[in-house]
Amino acid sequence: MRRLPHMTSAPGPARRRQRTASAILDEVKTHGPTTRGDLERLTGFSRSAVASAVADLIEQGIVVPESVERSRGDRGRPVTLLRAARPDGHVLGIDFGHTHVRVALGNTRGEVVAERTAALDVDGRAAEAMQLAADLAAALVGEHDLTMSAVRSVAAGIPGPLDRRRDVVSSPTILASWVGHTPADELARLFGTPVHVENDADMGAIGEHRFGGGRTRSTLLYIKASHGIGAGIIIGGQPYRGVVGIAGEIGHTILPGTTAGCRCGKQGCLEASVSVPRIREQLQHTHLAGPTESAISLEQVAADPVGERILVDAGRAVGRVVADGCNWFNPEAVIVGGELGVAGDSFARGVRESIDRYAQPATAAAVKVEPARLGPLAEVYGALAVAIDRVEAR
Repeated sequence: MRRLPHMTSAPGPARRRQRTASAILDEVKTHGPTTRGDLERLTGFSRSAVASAVADLIEQGIVVPESVERSRGDRGRPVTLLRAARPDGHVLGIDFGHTHVRVALGNTRGEVVAERTAALDVDGRAAEAMQLAADLAAALVGEHDLTMSAVRSVAAGIPGPLDRRRDVVSSPTILASWVGHTPADELARLFGTPVHVENDADMGAIGEHRFGGGRTRSTLLYIKASHGIGAGIIIGGQPYRGVVGIAGEIGHTILPGTTAGCRCGKQGCLEASVSVPRIREQLQHTHLAGPTESAISLEQVAADPVGERILVDAGRAVGRVVADGCNWFNPEAVIVGGELGVAGDSFARGVRESIDRYAQPATAAAVKVEPARLGPLAEVYGALAVAIDRVEAR
């Protein structure tokens, strides 16, 4: 057990109080922002012991309380979360989407200072995408009179499976031009500092859990529905990545009754039926088609009765797979992100309908389904959160 830096060894009750405070600080650092009730459950200490130790930690500036509004549909007063105090400084978060690179400069309080996004075929141009991220980061840092040496940590999310044993991209069917690349090493050379890399859906889950609609939930599924379909999983306040780091690849689950060919080589995969390109193909058969069809935003599609029906049906297809995930993990929330997930509430409504139909009744009744509160920034907020955690770890 670590001894708190501002507490000296003391006999009897004072020493027990010190040990209690140290144990509570360990749990806050391990689990991230945590309620007092969660600390009672995690440590087994009494309510009064937790309250006393937390008061000491807050008084010394070691732990900071944050008041958080409950998510939409949840009743009750705002929740107070306790987090470890963070050193001041700046961090960078990078979101590599299938068709964009987004870089955000933030501070260690979790606030976005500035953000830049550029369009690019990320799937097919790995080296160019990483160079673009470095260029965008340098521009942001320079605009705020900083240097890269002043950035305390960098983290990035990529839109495909990353084998965490070797930090290498190994799937030739999802990120063809990235196969054999070790993004962490290559980005570190470009940035001149270590860069931590995760899957983008995992980053979205972390972002929503730390800064969005999942802040008061300890167990949730985050669904990124965009040019591909992926899931990020939070269990007990911690990301679950699986044994090699590729948990949540739900886009390649076989959807009963479908035979569409998928880029992975199989037929009937979920993302062969549901994705942004597939939705736009369907629009070509409606009054929304035309020479300027590609310029129609998904928000405009959601506002049209025919477009809304297409999005609801797409949500139902994804919800059929997510319902099984709900039976497995019994989450408090399913948060739907990506371009499809945040284009109004039509897609999320379809996901809700399928969960109600296919999940166990008690499981379905316990889960909330809602669009990502952070919208298209969920992944880059997750990257910032990971970067902040690495500052604290150092």
